[in-house]
Amino acid sequence: MTISRRSFIKSSIFAGTGIIISPAFACKGSPGSFLKEIGICTNISNWKILETGGYSYLEESVQGFLVPLEDESVFNEKLALLKQSALPVPALNSFIPGKLKSVGPEPMHEEILKYAETAFRRAQIVGVKHIVFGSSGSRKVPEGFAREVALEQFTDLCGKLAPIAEKYDVTIVLEPLNKGECNLLNSVADGGKIVKNVNHKNFRLLADIYHMLRENESPASIIENGDLIKHVHIAENKERAAPGTYNDDFRPYFRALKEIDYKGQLSIECNWKKMEEQASPALQALRIQINSI
Repeated sequence: MTISRRSFIKSSIFAGTGIIISPAFACKGSPGSFLKEIGICTNISNWKILETGGYSYLEESVQGFLVPLEDESVFNEKLALLKQSALPVPALNSFIPGKLKSVGPEPMHEEILKYAETAFRRAQIVGVKHIVFGSSGSRKVPEGFAREVALEQFTDLCGKLAPIAEKYDVTIVLEPLNKGECNLLNSVADGGKIVKNVNHKNFRLLADIYHMLRENESPASIIENGDLIKHVHIAENKERAAPGTYNDDFRPYFRALKEIDYKGQLSIECNWKKMEEQASPALQALRIQINSI
């Protein structure tokens, strides 16, 4: 779904007021406004680009930033980088390495739980609140392996991870992925079932609008799972491009988020061509659509 440049500009007019949202206002948002905190999934070294572009935070990776497979000295080096950043890191993605298998004939749950203990402990030190559980390589179902068994294995693992997350005051958010990336849990609806089965306050759901677009999943799935959704990712459908590149119309999904009174953050997770040039326009493109609903 795309919108023309003319419609895109028209969408920035407040209904019934005739007042056009200026680019500056569109980027900054206002206190208490819907989806006021927008960040980018990227390396901590890019924090100045985000700050200059008007973003609220940065979303790093568990494997690259918390480095759970490395000793404390390596993690301390990462902490030193964080101290240089003017932006917080409230969320992390890329949770479990592909070599640590969540499902299959030889699931590695004990190794994963040990890994998670280190990750969550370090996340608490950093001030992270949400750990994104996508990890397509870890949860990919091997060819010929029963999907039903894989779902049972995965649900069992998530049920064991949740209390560890609670111990360190972090929340795992399960990320459904499109079929081109993973063959298990491909929709918000699928993810919602797992979260409901786990039934733990520290194990919730992520809605990635890019993956929803790829799977042609209706915004209704957001409404149906509204009480579970605690984090949101976004990118355009084509090429996983930055918002505004092809003018995808995200407003149906934003309306669904507004309907469930979503108060969380929105992270751009996309393929940048030149982040330093695209970051600010991407934020502006999102703000115009958000402020038009």
